[in-house]
Amino acid sequence: MQIVPLNSSSSMATGKTRSASLADDLSIALAGDAGEGQTRAVDTSKPGPASTLRGGLSHWDQGLNGELANAQQALEFLDQSASQLQSLKTELSARLAGHQARDNQLDAKLRQFSATWDQRQAQSGGSLSSQLAYSSPAPATQRFSIRGLNLKTLQSGARETLSISVGGAGQSLRSVTIDPGLSADEIVRRFDQALAPANIRVGTDDAGALIFSTTETAWASVRDTLSIKGDGIRFPTGQLSRVKADAEPAAIQPAGWQASDVETMRQTLQQVVQALNRVMHAREAVSRALALANHRVDQAAPGYDAATLASLAENFAGKAGQSGYPSLSSMTAALLGVSRDRVLSLLSLR
Repeated sequence: MQIVPLNSSSSMATGKTRSASLADDLSIALAGDAGEGQTRAVDTSKPGPASTLRGGLSHWDQGLNGELANAQQALEFLDQSASQLQSLKTELSARLAGHQARDNQLDAKLRQFSATWDQRQAQSGGSLSSQLAYSSPAPATQRFSIRGLNLKTLQSGARETLSISVGGAGQSLRSVTIDPGLSADEIVRRFDQALAPANIRVGTDDAGALIFSTTETAWASVRDTLSIKGDGIRFPTGQLSRVKADAEPAAIQPAGWQASDVETMRQTLQQVVQALNRVMHAREAVSRALALANHRVDQAAPGYDAATLASLAENFAGKAGQSGYPSLSSMTAALLGVSRDRVLSLLSLR
């Protein structure tokens, strides 16, 4: 995983200890030739050799680091899923071709992938939706429909004001006024504007149907607390009434895969092949996102020329040659985490 510092030209506050300064000098000298996966210190102000470099985790670009971490987690999950699906495809094909295998081997592989899919949200860092749509830094979303709220019913009938409650008692009501003759775009705009503060967005699907979405982490609360009160035209008047929110089905549903006979194995093989295609398509999208994030890392990182690195090395050597406890404490702090193998590896790149 790469770690990227914030781009800033502001100088360090005075009073930093010699120990920390020496550690910074050594870290930037070592980072100059670090390979892929090593921490890179970045300061867009490009200080001179004698300049003190900023340090500390508080200065790292946590947003970009989060995107890199999410993409890497998502790729690991997708690679694991693809491997298991490919194994399932091979096993099912062999069974259908009449090859014998251990009786419980196929069932074990089905259970294994089902368990992996159940861990999708955690293993992908919350960046992969049930549709395998990748999203970072924004979290993955759950799309859903609300029974009774569709464009056909909303575009017919008299004027009505709908009061919508999300989150249970104590939450503010969101009001949407439906007028006769409203266009589909205007209906979507009114619902989206009213529900955005409740972390619900509104749009349409490919068929033009009204679709709602919220973050996966908020979905359970939305599903269990959504209530609507109307004027008696489309919804009852007087009291808030709970409405049914139906989640969009997941792109892959291994819980329904069966392999009890030839027919169910054929059906399962078809679904496994489709699932594998979806996983590989998602992997391509995540790989592109990771490449873009890495490109941003490369753009943020300045190039340190040989003269600058030589000056840093000389500065470090001069400080290291001083006698006394202050020098010893500086050396100790600077060399923490620097192993002989790493130094030799870096020197071999010259």
